[in-house]
Amino acid sequence: MIVIRSILHNFIVLAVGLLIGLAGTKLDALFGIEEFRSTITMVVGSLLILTGFLIRLWATYYFYKNHMKVISTITQGTLLTSGPYRYSRNPLYLGGNVFIFFGAGLLFGSPVAMAITALHLPFLDLFIRREERQLEQKFGEEWNRYKRTARRWV
Repeated sequence: MIVIRSILHNFIVLAVGLLIGLAGTKLDALFGIEEFRSTITMVVGSLLILTGFLIRLWATYYFYKNHMKVISTITQGTLLTSGPYRYSRNPLYLGGNVFIFFGAGLLFGSPVAMAITALHLPFLDLFIRREERQLEQKFGEEWNRYKRTARRWV
């Protein structure tokens, strides 16, 4: 059941990424921006999407396995430090907002989709820094030890 929930949750993120890619192509056409689609960009984009989906699946599985909510506005009661969280403090954002979104931009060959993805990352980073302050308040030294062993992104 946990695996099914993890898969279903991540289809939504996959759909958002693909919608960004598709919307990018429409905006490219509207503004007369030439797409850069090729076999190579489509293969690389597909591999990024698959990698991002699998990273998110792994990270989501750990959330559900520990009875946590993937989407929550409050700091949760468990600090995940194993599985994908051993390598990245933000595997959900890395898999979705970076790999899936950039992959979709490459798959569709859309400069606008790539730009939208790149432009949203600084805002995402601000959001992550806010979450990290909350985690430090809640978990104190445990958070600080973890922060020294796992990078924010990769």
